[in-house]
Amino acid sequence: MKFKSAYTVYFDNEEIGYIKNKDKFKKQLEEKLYDNQEENIAFSNAREEVSYKLKFIKKEEPIEEENTLVAIINKSDIMYVQYAVSVEGEEKCYFKTQEEAKKVQEELLKNFEETNIAVTEVYTKNLDIVSEEELATIGAQITNEINQKQKEERKKEEATISGIYLAINPVLGTITSRYASREAIRNHAHTGLDIAAKAGTDIKAVQDGIVTFAGTKGGYGNLIIIDHGNGIETYYGHCSKLYVKEQDNVKLGEVIGAVGSTGNSTGPHLHFEIRKDGEYVNPAKYLYK
Repeated sequence: MKFKSAYTVYFDNEEIGYIKNKDKFKKQLEEKLYDNQEENIAFSNAREEVSYKLKFIKKEEPIEEENTLVAIINKSDIMYVQYAVSVEGEEKCYFKTQEEAKKVQEELLKNFEETNIAVTEVYTKNLDIVSEEELATIGAQITNEINQKQKEERKKEEATISGIYLAINPVLGTITSRYASREAIRNHAHTGLDIAAKAGTDIKAVQDGIVTFAGTKGGYGNLIIIDHGNGIETYYGHCSKLYVKEQDNVKLGEVIGAVGSTGNSTGPHLHFEIRKDGEYVNPAKYLYK
């Protein structure tokens, strides 16, 4: 029986395959994992995990160096480098080269000079870069995202009073009487909004808070008062049903009552008020926009 010399290649002490020329194989591995700029490879553990041992094998036994090389690459932990464009600390997209990333950064800064737009080097196991087809439009896409976010932030800011964000409308319906109008009963200036809705329609808390009143109160009929902190209170009048009681902690969007026509009312609707430090505030500044 005839034999030939070969090197057994191991990865983390696991036998992978045979090669004929160790130096040539090591060079190929270096080119694939360390000198391959096209693939943006920054680091691999192959150098530490691959080992070789000279061995005599049967002459007819095949030596498949290419398959061994592919197997080693597949088993290696590979870290890639990519360049992220971030907006206010949030990574928006990744590029193969720093030049591509900086080009998009410069394009964005033309429209958003006061915005923190940066390019950073990122290391990852999964390369996720903008394709050549996307390069032409990615700047416009991020511009739209920033505009939309700024629009949402402005909207939220407009709906914030004393640091309290009034996130949702208390009931779905039609506004029939606005703040400070003279349409209200007894010809007094109206202190809130009247929102007409079908009797029994859910009434929801516009933000987290503590119920400070839940009962009958003069012309309000069945009334719920919620303290949201920072001097902000909301009033929900003319309810047909009350689902909360005093000292209850309620959450944003929680159903607290049902639309009715109790108290000084001519039809089913919610009378909704906002008060800041005991003073009336126009709810339309923050809700029903």
